[in-house]
Amino acid sequence: MTKFEEFNLQKELLSDLERMNFQDATEIQAISIGPAMDGSDLIVRSKTGSGKTGSYLIPIINGIREKNGPVALIITPTRELALQVKSVALEMGRSSHIKTAVIYGGSSIARQIDGLRRGPHIVVGTPGRILDLMNRGALDLHALRTLVLDEADMMLDMGFIDDIEEIISGIGHRTQMLLYSATIPKRVLDMSRRYMHDPEYIRTGSDSTITVPKIAHYFAQSKRSLKVATLMAYLDQYKPKKSIIFTETKRGAASLHRIMRENGHRATVIHGDLTQAMRERAMEEFRKRSSILVATNVAARGLDIDGISSIINFDIPSEPAIYAHRVGRSARMGKDGEAFTILERGNAAHIYEIEKKLGISMKEIELDTLPYDREYRHSESDRSDAPFHGNRGNFNGSRPFNRRNSNYYGNGRHH
Repeated sequence: MTKFEEFNLQKELLSDLERMNFQDATEIQAISIGPAMDGSDLIVRSKTGSGKTGSYLIPIINGIREKNGPVALIITPTRELALQVKSVALEMGRSSHIKTAVIYGGSSIARQIDGLRRGPHIVVGTPGRILDLMNRGALDLHALRTLVLDEADMMLDMGFIDDIEEIISGIGHRTQMLLYSATIPKRVLDMSRRYMHDPEYIRTGSDSTITVPKIAHYFAQSKRSLKVATLMAYLDQYKPKKSIIFTETKRGAASLHRIMRENGHRATVIHGDLTQAMRERAMEEFRKRSSILVATNVAARGLDIDGISSIINFDIPSEPAIYAHRVGRSARMGKDGEAFTILERGNAAHIYEIEKKLGISMKEIELDTLPYDREYRHSESDRSDAPFHGNRGNFNGSRPFNRRNSNYYGNGRHH
């Protein structure tokens, strides 16, 4: 294991890393911190949960000597990730008196302009708000030395690449560029060739594996009408300590959150219809008090929450990459974790595709849903706002899961 002392870091930074219980560098940190400190441009492909936030913040903070900035701009796809990065930067830069500002849409732009006037060394933000403040002349990047693109593939998926290219073009001078991503799509690679200078390509893990290896993967079959009962059976029989439950829709998240609360679970919810203040309160509650967070994919990337024991896919994700980003919330920084997926009848091809694409094996488990079936038949089937529909009934008569059954896999296409 590589110790942080081996990087010849400033004593103030080492003190803060020790206080944060950062003793041994993760694999990606051990490989990338040195080249980043040397000023090289980097394209870093690393799986979710590998410690890449520290891999760019440590060299940035270690190299800051100026009284004012910003000398580093970190672009993230979501507000949640921007706030998370800011929180880590504040902790790592406490003894070095490093000032950090965060800027994102949906919050007071006047307050953010005031924060920029205080001369932060590091600015973390989302593409749209960064571009807006640059165009207003409120974000002065003449002293910028390092530009970080965090979760670059997600920014491509969200349509931010054009904004990012405009930001890069508006900087006006050459900067060190550090690009971090779980995958490197062609358009991201093309952009890197246009703007980066002889970048060093760094990756950890095999090309087929973008999930953390210490995650155990399970699934259980269920009728659509029995998904809530299946979830309750899993929570009761496996008793995860701290879980994130993912749903596909905001309406589904809100309804499932209500069900969790009605049945005595300490749960909170986060989805796109909540204001930023509500989302921040929800995350704070989950970190300190709740044992369950019900979430849409807004929370699937970037959030670093300690102690997540289980990721639960109430709705199986449509793409293997989404599955990888969801389950990456567990098993952070070398810890063990598990992922549990509820598989609806007719969707078995999803399991095969996830296994094949991510190079993992998912084990089927049996759950006794009968004690919960009757309760949810009465409590949910007649609610017009419930996201779960169909007749309530036991799943005992269902067809068993079989990866080789051609009735499940029609030319590799989803049923």
